[in-house]
Amino acid sequence: MFQGLTRREFIKTASLVALAMTVPAEVFAAEKNKADLVVYGKIFTSEGNKIVAAFAVKDSKFIYVGDKAGAQAFIDKGKTEVIDYTDKGLVMPSCGNGHAHYSIGHGIPKVGTMIDREITPEKFLTEIVPATVKKAKNSDATSVFGFGWDFMKFKDSMPTRQQLDAICNDIPMYFADEEGHKGLANTLCLVNAGIMAADGSILKKEIRGGEIGVDENGIPNGFLSEQAGTYTRSFLDNEKLFSVDIARATLDEVQEHLLSEGYTMYIDGWGNYFYNENYYKAAKQMDKAGDMHFILGTTYEIESWINVDEALNRAVDVKKYKSVHVKPNWVKLFMDGTVETGTGFVEPLYPDGHQGTANWEEEVTYITRKANAKGLTMHIHAMGNKGVNRVVNSYINGGKNEMRNTIVHVFGVIPSDYKRMADNNIYVTSGMLWHCADDELQADLLKILPEGMKDKGYPMKSFFDNGVQVYSHSDFPALSGSPDAPFGIIEIAVTGQCYMETGKPWWTEELITREQAINALTINVARQMFLENERGSIKTGKYADFLLVNKDVLTCRVTEIHTAKPTATYFEGKKVFSM
Repeated sequence: MFQGLTRREFIKTASLVALAMTVPAEVFAAEKNKADLVVYGKIFTSEGNKIVAAFAVKDSKFIYVGDKAGAQAFIDKGKTEVIDYTDKGLVMPSCGNGHAHYSIGHGIPKVGTMIDREITPEKFLTEIVPATVKKAKNSDATSVFGFGWDFMKFKDSMPTRQQLDAICNDIPMYFADEEGHKGLANTLCLVNAGIMAADGSILKKEIRGGEIGVDENGIPNGFLSEQAGTYTRSFLDNEKLFSVDIARATLDEVQEHLLSEGYTMYIDGWGNYFYNENYYKAAKQMDKAGDMHFILGTTYEIESWINVDEALNRAVDVKKYKSVHVKPNWVKLFMDGTVETGTGFVEPLYPDGHQGTANWEEEVTYITRKANAKGLTMHIHAMGNKGVNRVVNSYINGGKNEMRNTIVHVFGVIPSDYKRMADNNIYVTSGMLWHCADDELQADLLKILPEGMKDKGYPMKSFFDNGVQVYSHSDFPALSGSPDAPFGIIEIAVTGQCYMETGKPWWTEELITREQAINALTINVARQMFLENERGSIKTGKYADFLLVNKDVLTCRVTEIHTAKPTATYFEGKKVFSM
């Protein structure tokens, strides 16, 4: 290589070769690859709980992660933006929300009324329903819709269809509770759904997976539980309720909400809530326009009263809306309801002798097999331990381990199922934010829950201990008074208490570390979304999705974690939110 060189050229070339043999490769890379952005500070990477002091970003990705001296080599003076976040808080990967309903939370005020969970039945009938009807009629609506009433406050004075009829009988009305598991309908709504005739005669006595409430004479009273509610909702004028334009406006608000809290990954738990494809259409339009600054995963829900094969074909069909940031990859089912209200499928039985509501039986194995074969991952709501067990059996017997089939919420687990989950790569999106209970709820749960579950809640540590892939969700807006922001969730996960409530720490054996909680909100969500090689941690080659947090949540007082907020959220190297 030195042949034909002058002495001076020989010395220069030999020196460069020698230097190349002793200087780290990243220094040479820095000379060729100056960064757009360099950040200094205490940086939690979500890579083996590692903490570093700096990173560099170019063209939307991390090109260096390490110490400050190493990052300095990537600075092009006057061109590279430098953020020194030293002693200002924590830098960490941006978070993910593994299951929530922001589309409903932000969409329903556009199509109906969000009802405060503190509303009483009396106020619901005298104020909320009349105002909702007025709003609907002023907008020439063909359906009246609301969401958010609290079953526990309503259960002893449940409004009837006749009371709703007295307010409005010429437009079908449906009001879902805060969990989305129960509904109240007027007579016209029940007539349109074919549950009863206008003359009061009964046409349907039951809907699979649900309950049609009846009065003392056996006549429908307007109360609908579980799948009876989803069935009835399907007969509303959903195309007009939730048009593409409304869906697009909703997504703008969803994005603003997510980025302000530090989320840049999100799986929507009910993409076809309004029984059309408008949410998918709007998402693809938003991404194509370059306006989407988060990764949206969408689920296609199949109800137990729907023809499964037809629904699976529709779930495959919506994959046509896939884009760079839109991932319509999941099928959603409801296995059961909620343990706290007695519809979770449990063993042993509840104190009054019932077992809860199971929407599906062994056909979940068939659905899983068909969905996985079509490239769709299962995403099943299950809370009772028996419901969870039924889902685990279906995934093992019908699923493919590489599809990362998921159980959502998970109030209880039969102990032997932890290992079965881990061995078969079954994922869990955990209700970590619900691992708490105020004094009133603790007293209620002692009366309501089966033996062995009375002082228990949502497992967390057992998943980590058994090697189960577990990640976090908020289930917004079905919050039951718990926080949506990731730092409030972290605090509950490590203390067993919600800062907004009173009550002793709940099920302390299942509390986890701060690092585990952060990982459940970052890299583990990325794994569930099949994005772990692209996002979810601060690592060279991954997209630069990260947060500047105003508090070091790894070392601050544990009761102050919830006060942390992102001062800035970055997505693909660009600041997309700042305080």
